[in-house]
Amino acid sequence: MEASSKPLYKRVLLKLSGEALMGEQSYGLDLDTVERICSEVKEAHHFGVEQAIVVGGGNIFRGLNGEAQGIERTTSDHMGMLATVINALALQSKLEQMGLETRVMSAIPMQSICEPYIRRRAAHHMEKGRVIICAAGTGNPYFTTDSAAALRASELNCEVLMKATKVDGVYDSDPMKNKNAVFYPQLSYQKVIAEDLRVMDTSAIALARESQIPIMVFSIHNLHGIMDALQGKGRFTLIK
Repeated sequence: MEASSKPLYKRVLLKLSGEALMGEQSYGLDLDTVERICSEVKEAHHFGVEQAIVVGGGNIFRGLNGEAQGIERTTSDHMGMLATVINALALQSKLEQMGLETRVMSAIPMQSICEPYIRRRAAHHMEKGRVIICAAGTGNPYFTTDSAAALRASELNCEVLMKATKVDGVYDSDPMKNKNAVFYPQLSYQKVIAEDLRVMDTSAIALARESQIPIMVFSIHNLHGIMDALQGKGRFTLIK
């Protein structure tokens, strides 16, 4: 893909894992990291990109881990959803300190601290230039925040799903463990599913394929990584 000085997409869904927000820590929020990511969201906003963010909660609580420790699965997943709300509020606070209008919209209603997620209202916020932060996943147990990202991207007619990860794209094996891992600049949805490349869970990939929304996998640790990916610069994998 040729690099462009202007964003290639007008409306995007940014998927942030909870782990992306903890920096070098082993748990919780690293506010310097949160601030850096928010500054990149602001940079994209400056170029007129409409943004929805789906945030995970694995830096605070992960449903599967809770189940492994003896907590009933549905309850454990609900605990994980609440963790995403904490992360969403942290992102909102930093973004608003930077002068951006934001709305946290939760799939689990909790009106005293955020709005319930309503598709038409979310789309209206985006049209008005507000950054929406979608919390609590899909609101249902047994579904990951990756599935929530594909669902929200589909509902909100986003042009691309930007999956921010620890590495700069998709490889045939873990590049952290295998220095000879092969990098894929582009992949088909079918190849990702068939080879079980674990970019996102299968249901998320299948929904993106059905909605014909490309998935861009890039590193959140690269400075200006969000804007570079939006402009087709740097290293990333495009799944379509």
